[in-house]
Amino acid sequence: MALSLSKGQKISLEKTAGNTLSRVIMGLGWDAKKTGGFFGFFQQDQAIDLDATCVLFDARGEVVDTVWFKQLQSKDGSIVHTGDNRTGAGDGDDEQINVDLSRIPSGVQNLVFVVNSFTGQSFDQIQNAFCRLVDSTTDKEIARFELSGGGTHTAQVMVRLYRDGGAWQMHAIGEKTSGRTYQELLPAIKPHLGA
Repeated sequence: MALSLSKGQKISLEKTAGNTLSRVIMGLGWDAKKTGGFFGFFQQDQAIDLDATCVLFDARGEVVDTVWFKQLQSKDGSIVHTGDNRTGAGDGDDEQINVDLSRIPSGVQNLVFVVNSFTGQSFDQIQNAFCRLVDSTTDKEIARFELSGGGTHTAQVMVRLYRDGGAWQMHAIGEKTSGRTYQELLPAIKPHLGA
Protein backbone atom coordinates (compact mmCIF):
# COMPACT_ATOMS: atom_id res chain seq x y z
CA MET A 1 0.00 0.00 0.00
CA ALA A 2 1.32 3.45 -0.91
CA LEU A 3 2.33 5.92 1.74
CA SER A 4 0.07 8.97 1.74
CA LEU A 5 2.47 11.88 2.04
CA SER A 6 2.09 14.91 4.22
CA LYS A 7 3.97 18.19 3.95
CA GLY A 8 7.52 18.05 5.31
CA GLN A 9 7.65 14.26 5.69
CA LYS A 10 10.97 12.53 4.94
CA ILE A 11 11.27 8.85 4.07
CA SER A 12 13.86 6.38 2.86
CA LEU A 13 12.84 5.33 -0.62
CA GLU A 14 14.49 1.95 -0.34
CA LYS A 15 12.87 1.07 2.99
CA THR A 16 9.46 2.15 1.72
CA ALA A 17 9.84 0.27 -1.56
CA GLY A 18 11.14 -2.82 0.24
CA ASN A 19 14.06 -3.27 -2.16
CA THR A 20 16.96 -1.38 -3.69
CA LEU A 21 15.29 1.31 -5.69
CA SER A 22 16.82 1.99 -9.09
CA ARG A 23 13.96 3.23 -11.28
CA VAL A 24 11.04 5.45 -10.28
CA ILE A 25 8.16 7.16 -12.04
CA MET A 26 6.69 10.46 -10.94
CA GLY A 27 3.08 10.40 -12.14
CA LEU A 28 0.74 13.39 -12.29
CA GLY A 29 -3.00 13.16 -12.86
CA TRP A 30 -5.82 15.73 -12.83
CA ASP A 31 -9.21 16.70 -14.18
CA ALA A 32 -10.57 20.18 -14.82
CA LYS A 33 -13.74 21.10 -12.95
CA LYS A 34 -16.70 21.61 -15.24
CA THR A 35 -17.86 25.21 -15.56
CA GLY A 36 -21.20 26.95 -16.01
CA GLY A 37 -24.45 25.09 -16.30
CA PHE A 38 -27.87 25.41 -14.79
CA PHE A 39 -28.69 22.91 -12.01
CA GLY A 40 -25.94 20.64 -13.31
CA PHE A 41 -27.06 20.83 -16.95
CA PHE A 42 -25.09 22.31 -19.85
CA GLN A 43 -21.80 22.21 -17.99
CA GLN A 44 -18.69 22.73 -20.10
CA ASP A 45 -15.24 21.26 -19.90
CA GLN A 46 -12.40 23.70 -19.49
CA ALA A 47 -8.85 23.04 -20.59
CA ILE A 48 -6.28 23.17 -17.80
CA ASP A 49 -2.69 22.38 -18.66
CA LEU A 50 -0.78 21.15 -15.60
CA ASP A 51 2.89 20.39 -16.17
CA ALA A 52 5.17 17.97 -14.33
CA THR A 53 8.82 19.03 -14.20
CA CYS A 54 12.00 17.61 -12.68
CA VAL A 55 14.78 20.10 -11.85
CA LEU A 56 18.26 18.70 -11.16
CA PHE A 57 20.56 20.56 -8.75
CA ASP A 58 24.21 20.16 -7.77
CA ALA A 59 25.55 20.39 -4.21
CA ARG A 60 25.78 24.22 -4.46
CA GLY A 61 22.10 24.53 -5.34
CA GLU A 62 22.73 25.39 -8.98
CA VAL A 63 20.48 24.03 -11.70
CA VAL A 64 22.33 21.33 -13.66
CA ASP A 65 19.54 20.19 -15.97
CA THR A 66 15.75 20.23 -16.33
CA VAL A 67 13.21 17.77 -17.72
CA TRP A 68 9.90 19.34 -18.72
CA PHE A 69 7.60 19.73 -21.70
CA LYS A 70 10.21 21.76 -23.63
CA GLN A 71 13.01 19.27 -22.92
CA LEU A 72 11.65 15.73 -22.58
CA GLN A 73 14.96 14.10 -21.68
CA SER A 74 17.89 14.97 -19.42
CA LYS A 75 21.20 15.57 -21.18
CA ASP A 76 22.54 12.21 -19.96
CA GLY A 77 19.31 10.29 -20.73
CA SER A 78 18.69 9.17 -17.13
CA ILE A 79 15.38 11.07 -16.86
CA VAL A 80 12.64 10.99 -19.51
CA HIS A 81 9.31 12.85 -19.64
CA THR A 82 6.58 10.95 -21.53
CA GLY A 83 5.05 14.09 -23.04
CA ASP A 84 2.79 17.06 -22.41
CA ASN A 85 -0.91 16.49 -21.66
CA ARG A 86 -2.62 19.86 -22.12
CA THR A 87 -6.10 19.01 -20.81
CA GLY A 88 -5.93 16.32 -18.11
CA ALA A 89 -8.06 14.06 -20.33
CA GLY A 90 -7.80 10.35 -19.64
CA ASP A 91 -7.60 8.17 -16.57
CA GLY A 92 -4.57 7.50 -14.39
CA ASP A 93 -1.34 9.41 -14.90
CA ASP A 94 -1.75 12.24 -17.39
CA GLU A 95 2.00 12.95 -17.40
CA GLN A 96 4.93 10.83 -16.23
CA ILE A 97 8.60 11.42 -15.60
CA ASN A 98 10.72 8.24 -15.62
CA VAL A 99 13.92 8.34 -13.57
CA ASP A 100 16.78 5.84 -13.62
CA LEU A 101 18.40 6.65 -10.27
CA SER A 102 21.40 4.42 -11.01
CA ARG A 103 22.30 6.61 -14.01
CA ILE A 104 21.98 10.04 -12.36
CA PRO A 105 25.41 11.74 -12.63
CA SER A 106 27.33 11.88 -9.36
CA GLY A 107 27.37 15.68 -9.45
CA VAL A 108 23.58 15.80 -9.09
CA GLN A 109 22.53 15.94 -5.42
CA ASN A 110 18.85 16.84 -5.65
CA LEU A 111 15.96 16.08 -7.99
CA VAL A 112 12.99 18.36 -7.31
CA PHE A 113 9.59 17.62 -8.84
CA VAL A 114 7.19 20.50 -9.35
CA VAL A 115 3.68 20.84 -10.75
CA ASN A 116 2.45 24.07 -12.30
CA SER A 117 -0.57 25.33 -14.18
CA PHE A 118 0.88 26.52 -17.48
CA THR A 119 -2.49 28.02 -18.48
CA GLY A 120 -2.57 29.97 -15.21
CA GLN A 121 -5.72 28.55 -13.58
CA SER A 122 -5.57 28.08 -9.83
CA PHE A 123 -5.89 24.72 -8.10
CA ASP A 124 -9.46 25.52 -7.02
CA GLN A 125 -10.41 24.88 -10.66
CA ILE A 126 -8.85 21.39 -10.63
CA GLN A 127 -10.24 18.15 -9.23
CA ASN A 128 -9.03 14.55 -8.79
CA ALA A 129 -5.44 15.82 -8.85
CA PHE A 130 -2.59 13.71 -7.50
CA CYS A 131 1.15 13.26 -7.72
CA ARG A 132 2.61 9.80 -7.06
CA LEU A 133 5.93 7.99 -6.96
CA VAL A 134 6.06 4.45 -8.38
CA ASP A 135 8.81 1.82 -8.28
CA SER A 136 8.86 1.12 -12.02
CA THR A 137 10.66 -2.21 -11.56
CA THR A 138 7.77 -3.68 -9.53
CA ASP A 139 5.02 -1.23 -10.61
CA LYS A 140 4.36 -0.65 -6.89
CA GLU A 141 3.14 2.80 -5.85
CA ILE A 142 5.50 3.99 -3.13
CA ALA A 143 3.96 7.32 -2.17
CA ARG A 144 1.04 9.56 -3.13
CA PHE A 145 0.31 13.25 -2.66
CA GLU A 146 -3.30 14.42 -3.09
CA LEU A 147 -3.33 17.82 -4.83
CA SER A 148 -7.06 18.50 -4.88
CA GLY A 149 -8.60 20.64 -2.21
CA GLY A 150 -8.62 24.02 -3.80
CA GLY A 151 -6.55 27.09 -3.29
CA THR A 152 -5.58 30.17 -5.25
CA HIS A 153 -2.06 28.86 -5.96
CA THR A 154 -1.06 27.88 -9.50
CA ALA A 155 1.87 25.59 -8.63
CA GLN A 156 3.30 23.26 -6.01
CA VAL A 157 6.84 22.25 -5.17
CA MET A 158 6.07 18.58 -4.61
CA VAL A 159 8.92 16.27 -3.73
CA ARG A 160 12.69 16.30 -3.45
CA LEU A 161 14.78 13.16 -4.01
CA TYR A 162 18.25 13.62 -2.58
CA ARG A 163 21.42 11.66 -2.04
CA ASP A 164 22.20 10.66 1.53
CA GLY A 165 25.35 8.58 1.56
CA GLY A 166 24.79 5.86 -1.01
CA ALA A 167 21.00 5.88 -0.90
CA TRP A 168 18.26 8.11 -2.25
CA GLN A 169 15.89 9.68 0.26
CA MET A 170 12.64 11.52 -0.30
CA HIS A 171 11.43 14.76 1.25
CA ALA A 172 7.74 15.56 0.72
CA ILE A 173 7.66 19.35 0.34
CA GLY A 174 4.09 20.18 -0.71
CA GLU A 175 4.80 23.93 -0.87
CA LYS A 176 2.00 25.90 -2.53
CA THR A 177 3.25 28.72 -4.71
CA SER A 178 2.52 30.43 -8.01
CA GLY A 179 4.15 30.33 -11.41
CA ARG A 180 3.54 29.05 -14.93
CA THR A 181 6.99 27.49 -15.49
CA TYR A 182 9.74 25.95 -13.39
CA GLN A 183 11.88 29.09 -13.84
CA GLU A 184 9.27 31.12 -11.95
CA LEU A 185 9.29 28.50 -9.17
CA LEU A 186 13.04 28.53 -8.47
CA PRO A 187 12.75 31.04 -5.56
CA ALA A 188 10.24 28.67 -3.91
CA ILE A 189 12.37 25.56 -4.62
CA LYS A 190 15.81 26.68 -3.43
CA PRO A 191 15.02 27.02 0.31
CA HIS A 192 14.14 23.29 0.38
CA LEU A 193 17.38 21.99 -1.11
CA GLY A 194 19.19 21.64 2.20
CA ALA A 195 16.15 20.96 4.38
